[in-house]
Amino acid sequence: MLFGEAPGPRGADQSGIPFWGDGAGITVYRVLAATGRAEIPEAAWEDWDGARFKALGLAPRLHQTALSNAYPACPTKDGEHFHAPSNRDLLAPANLARLASELARASEGRPSPLRVIAFGKRAEWVLGRLPGAPAFHLHALPHPSAQGLLQGAPGKGKGLRLEDLRAAWQERLRSLLAD
Repeated sequence: MLFGEAPGPRGADQSGIPFWGDGAGITVYRVLAATGRAEIPEAAWEDWDGARFKALGLAPRLHQTALSNAYPACPTKDGEHFHAPSNRDLLAPANLARLASELARASEGRPSPLRVIAFGKRAEWVLGRLPGAPAFHLHALPHPSAQGLLQGAPGKGKGLRLEDLRAAWQERLRSLLAD
């Protein structure tokens, strides 16, 4: 199960599907497609945009993988621009109950604990504070956005190419999905 932070305003908030149409989501779905965990409609690669996906009825088909967000809605102060969910948002009883319920559904019938991969510090932080959730193995990667990749890189990415950071991130996700 893969968890992001919250839906992006032009991607998942429009499409209704985690990472689907978000700028960072293209990196996630490339790995899912390459590992056989998602079938992506060819038309999606032409113009990665959540509102377009919804209007055209484009959606990925996932295999043995679930996607969610640490916070279910696009946090915004002005109705247009994204801001990170606050601790209060993330720790709200209804949000914690939703997260625990999603993990319980994903864990149902599994002989071993679920593998959960958190993208970004906020997702990792809240997933580590879930009372009543079933046992799961938590792994963390930097958020796949340019900002997340640069902040998670040695020296905050100084002197490094974003494409190299993105390729290394994709390889780390591939490795976690293969184990």
